[in-house]
Amino acid sequence: MTRTPGPLPTPGAVRPATPDDAGEITRLRSAYVLSEPLGEEWLARCREQLAGRLAPGGDARAYVVDAPTGGLAACALGLVHPLLPGPRYPEGLAARIHVVATEPAYRRRGHARAAVSALLDRLEREGATLFELHASEEAAPLYASLGFASSPAMMRMTRLAPETAEGTA
Repeated sequence: MTRTPGPLPTPGAVRPATPDDAGEITRLRSAYVLSEPLGEEWLARCREQLAGRLAPGGDARAYVVDAPTGGLAACALGLVHPLLPGPRYPEGLAARIHVVATEPAYRRRGHARAAVSALLDRLEREGATLFELHASEEAAPLYASLGFASSPAMMRMTRLAPETAEGTA
């Protein structure tokens, strides 16, 4: 996907992501979040799906920091999903922070904090009150400083059909 011509944002400034950022967000996720990098077919599938989800009306919200040399220095991606409303979830909206990644050359400069903070602010303005994420040991202090707390009740399971499991990578 090619970027739309226009003025480049100030390097280091956090900005809302657009569908044009889907390729870079997907690349950062593959390189720095997943336990194994994705192959070209999966990168293309993720990039295409994410571009649609970042478009107006989609369920993805992201904030990015542009690298001075091109591409992205950092990103934070959240996926919004409905849940049944209640006193703690009056709008019935939750968000899973799906990707937070920073290129190694740009780490320890506050880019992840800025991107996650902007993302949380936007999600809160949209009515989300429940925020979930999986934190690496290295990133846990950042998330704790933003108000996240660990939960021993959180459990996870992945169930793939045999033919799907064989085609992964």
